Amino acid sequence: MLPELKTAIPGPRSRELAAELRRYESHNVTYVAEDWPVFWERAQGVSVWDVDGNRFLDMTSAFGVAGLGHSHPAAVEAMRTQAGRLIHAMGDVHPTQLKVEVCRLLSSLTYEKWGYGVGKTLLANSGFEAVEGALKSAYVATGKPGIVTFRGGYHGLGYGALLAGGFDAFRGPFQAQLADLRTELDYPKSPQELERFEQVLAKLDASSVGALLVEPIQGRGGKVVPPEGFLQCLRTWCDQHEVCLIFDEIYTGFHRTGKLWACDWEGVVPDFLCLGKALSGGYPISACVGRASRMDAWPESPGEALHTSTYLGNPVGCAMALEALRLHSDSGVAKQVQHQGSKLKKMLESISSPYIYEVRGKGMMLGIELRHKNGDPAGELAGKILSQMLARGVLMLADGEQGNVLALTPPFDLAESEMKFVVELLQGLLIPT
Repeated sequence: MLPELKTAIPGPRSRELAAELRRYESHNVTYVAEDWPVFWERAQGVSVWDVDGNRFLDMTSAFGVAGLGHSHPAAVEAMRTQAGRLIHAMGDVHPTQLKVEVCRLLSSLTYEKWGYGVGKTLLANSGFEAVEGALKSAYVATGKPGIVTFRGGYHGLGYGALLAGGFDAFRGPFQAQLADLRTELDYPKSPQELERFEQVLAKLDASSVGALLVEPIQGRGGKVVPPEGFLQCLRTWCDQHEVCLIFDEIYTGFHRTGKLWACDWEGVVPDFLCLGKALSGGYPISACVGRASRMDAWPESPGEALHTSTYLGNPVGCAMALEALRLHSDSGVAKQVQHQGSKLKKMLESISSPYIYEVRGKGMMLGIELRHKNGDPAGELAGKILSQMLARGVLMLADGEQGNVLALTPPFDLAESEMKFVVELLQGLLIPT
């Protein structure tokens, strides 16, 4: 459905709530301005309704969570049924059968599918926790604390995740509390850059490096697709130097790029796979899935786990994750995303504007990089466009360290008429004034 607006955006109730939130919430969290935000009330499919009754077209999937659509009937039913039976258990002491089923299904969709035997899982709540679980596991497996990461990478904002990398804007304020363990490399964007990267990697001292953390396709960094051969290059180097290869697929996983996992495009298998966001379609649950040979480096629990949390394996999250995993087991989802993504990308490439430096991405994970004539990132223009799109009923976000990449990560069943509506709006807004 196309947007239907009944009030000015933001509407009066959204404005009231924004003022109240500013009074009670840390003012560092939610951005509040005259033209931002709107407060959500409900969502279905690709549509979101705010507290003022306005209907928006969601081109974000709520941070990539709702790839299968908002309030998917199977997820909603799983939540209701499980909540009526058991809301919370004791994940690392007295767990539920659901926890067993989630771990088993994750194994079958990863390492068993790839021909590497059983995969073993650490469940968590948020994406950055999955990353931290992988980093801990890599250290336990190798005994080496060093971490190789990439510029433009985004792995969450917990201290462990920031230890490995992240945008300077997020990492800088806490630099004094972070150990100097990372080596940050450039993320190659072309075959030529890959050649230079291979030369740099060959000279890198790996004697203290235990983990290499990378997004197979950078998400928050600007929807950057590396050249073919990049992941295999990393796999080869890690094997040569006894380094654990960690793929952060929190954003790219669950068919966002057109395959179940983005690493499937190259057929490269990591030592640890970090998952989150669309794992449940809307409930806080994440996972680090690893090769058994690596994960078994952890000592067996004597009754106190070295890495756990109160809500580990929450039964409601597990029930919803099982439904999401079963839905994503359908090969038709990959075909749908590839078809829809190709169609949307062609439409975006048809936009004529001197501000467009590049349209890129894969599947339903696309970005439009904006630059000025002198080559400078046009972050302020991107921010202006986000507000203008919101005022017209379209929810969008911007990516990239300079905020100059318009991101399009909608639910997979976005209709062609909805694509055209968004593209026509962008075309009008990207004409120089």
